[in-house]
Amino acid sequence: MNSWKFFLEAEYTKQYFKSLSAFLGARSAEGVVIYPPKDEIFSAFELTPFEIIKVVILGQDPYHGEGQAHGLCFSVQDGCKIPPSLRNIFKELHSDLGLPIPTNGNLTKWAQNGVFLLNTILTVEQKTPGAHNQKGWETFTDAAIQHISRHQEKVVFILWGAFAQRKKALIDLDKHLVLEAPHPAAEVYAGGKAGFFGSKPFSKANDYLDENAVDWQL
Repeated sequence: MNSWKFFLEAEYTKQYFKSLSAFLGARSAEGVVIYPPKDEIFSAFELTPFEIIKVVILGQDPYHGEGQAHGLCFSVQDGCKIPPSLRNIFKELHSDLGLPIPTNGNLTKWAQNGVFLLNTILTVEQKTPGAHNQKGWETFTDAAIQHISRHQEKVVFILWGAFAQRKKALIDLDKHLVLEAPHPAAEVYAGGKAGFFGSKPFSKANDYLDENAVDWQL
């Protein structure tokens, strides 16, 4: 998997990851449906090589409905209805940069343009959000965040909501920019007044990245 190869190989050999793999294998053997599909669990690492990372966006765990999750936080597969959080992200994208609101929720193009779309928990069980909390994924994704912080320069970390913002402690603030705002889902319950709208994460990220700016068009 491109330049993530050595990081991933090192984590795979650790006991926590062996225990996590055993847990996932046992749940699958019991007939439990796990999302995303096995070959898409590490899509974020496959689609965004380490050396091209410009922005990191953190999510929590994958969508738990059939056909939605494909390994990128907030993103859904082609043809899926756009979830409320992503719909609000698209509204802010339009307000912030003037780009048209996408009609498709697949964020693969962002991933290929250097936006690392990382859920902190990489698997979930059908119709059971949070089912794989505290099974080992947090250790793995914390290590990935720290790896980026240590070995990259001038990355923008976008932390939406309290869950993501707890990861700020893993980031070297002398080397990178952290942008914090309420979770986009909060606007669903706050009538558009939670503070996500108007936070301008896309323009702020590009101002910081300067000539290395992200193409946010989908």
